[in-house]
Amino acid sequence: MDDQPSRSGAATPRRPGGRGPRAGHGPPAWLSDARSGTGERAGPPWVSTVALAVFVMVATNIAAHSQGREPLGVPGRLLLLAAVAVLLVRHRHPVAAVSATCAVTLVYLALGYPYGPVFLAVAVGCFSAIVSGHRKAAWWSLGALWAGHVLVAHWLYRWLPPDGDGPAPWAQEAFITAWAAAVVAVAELLRVRREQWAAAREERAAAERRRADEERLRMARELHDVLAHSISVINVQAGVGLALLDSDPEQARTALTTIKSASKEALGEVRQVLESLRTPGDAPRAPAPGLDRLPELVEQAAGAGLTVTVTTDGDRTPLPPGTDLAAFRIVQEALTNVVRHSGSRTAQVRLAYRDGILALRIEDEGPATGDDAGGSGSGLIGMRERAAALGGITTAEPRPGGGFLVRAELPLPQGPHGPAATAGEAP
Repeated sequence: MDDQPSRSGAATPRRPGGRGPRAGHGPPAWLSDARSGTGERAGPPWVSTVALAVFVMVATNIAAHSQGREPLGVPGRLLLLAAVAVLLVRHRHPVAAVSATCAVTLVYLALGYPYGPVFLAVAVGCFSAIVSGHRKAAWWSLGALWAGHVLVAHWLYRWLPPDGDGPAPWAQEAFITAWAAAVVAVAELLRVRREQWAAAREERAAAERRRADEERLRMARELHDVLAHSISVINVQAGVGLALLDSDPEQARTALTTIKSASKEALGEVRQVLESLRTPGDAPRAPAPGLDRLPELVEQAAGAGLTVTVTTDGDRTPLPPGTDLAAFRIVQEALTNVVRHSGSRTAQVRLAYRDGILALRIEDEGPATGDDAGGSGSGLIGMRERAAALGGITTAEPRPGGGFLVRAELPLPQGPHGPAATAGEAP
């Protein structure tokens, strides 16, 4: 009945408390080391591994003394060192690290060496494998270690050192099982949190890329609208000036004056767009153009030989800056297309203020001067994008009787007293 003292829980000189780790040894250390180790990406985690090795060596001597065991010999120290040393590759080869650590630890326990600090190496290896995505490898390794420990502690102990040892109490086996479950649970929680952080970072990066793309698109649209209109006017006036340079110098001078005015205005608007691009956090120095500058647009068109008639239906109300700019650019692009692609020298612009909607209608009588008289390039695309960004629509199509028609509907924000109230409150 040599087993009786161990079964009753009494301490023996060789193995007091049986084959189980003592409660209170190191879960906070496991968690801290695993978290600090997983952040090291440049190379092998030398610092944390060496610190763990020193701690395990020193703490195992203390555990051996508290358990009434002989100090570790060379084989025991080599096994402890091997169990920790394999963790140097836990970042590059987590499966090999956790498998080797569990295997060496099982050999260490089977030879009857003191329990306690060696399980820190197992915990760190499991954490690294689970956090890096090798969950099954960690589970199998930890499960094999637990099953091997049960086999050694309750059957093979008769043939393994130290002599005269008894079986481990089942209460300690329950503690070991709870310890293994806790290691897996905390590692899984950390893995989920890391995945959530990675997903959040990717989402923020994608949002930043979308904002950058939208800003580049807005800048490109602004530059296109400014340059397309101004260069069209300049092109027409340059042709007029060249044709009348000898026969009518005064008319040629007028054309050159128009060219100078259009180019100056274009340069100013381009400079404003570029300044907002260089200093995105600063407010623009000049207000964005709106329908209040429609008379200037009509005057520029007149300089290019196009007579524009503007009519307004309904009570004109102040518009939000975005809607005001979009309406101006749509009219500007439509008149630019008339100058470039239509043989008509007249155009009609109609503005209608309805309940919650600003309706635009720009048309000419034609005929078209080329196959692309409709202006189906990026100008029409820009008009559609401007309207769509505000929740509106834009259509552009040939008129049944000839010419071309551009229509747009831009919604106005609804306030407590109708669209005008909200529009008037806009900055």
